[in-house]
Amino acid sequence: MLMAHPAVLQNLIRQYEALRLLHAEEGSEAVRQRMEDVAYTLCVSTGTRDVDAALIAARHRLPGARPEDDSLLTTP
Repeated sequence: MLMAHPAVLQNLIRQYEALRLLHAEEGSEAVRQRMEDVAYTLCVSTGTRDVDAALIAARHRLPGARPEDDSLLTTP
């Protein structure tokens, strides 16, 4: 399976997190749709089926992530 470059994954993570915060504050349809689009792209990019698994997989591909480090599994 092809894997996205870590820089692409980092960008997607940042977009998703920003959109999630914006959606929590505004709740607009446009933000929700964009968040779903980014979530879908994260899932495709990591070979996962849900956004939580995609975020974990993407974070593990970032520079400095250690496979035995489970600190990335906690949600903010």
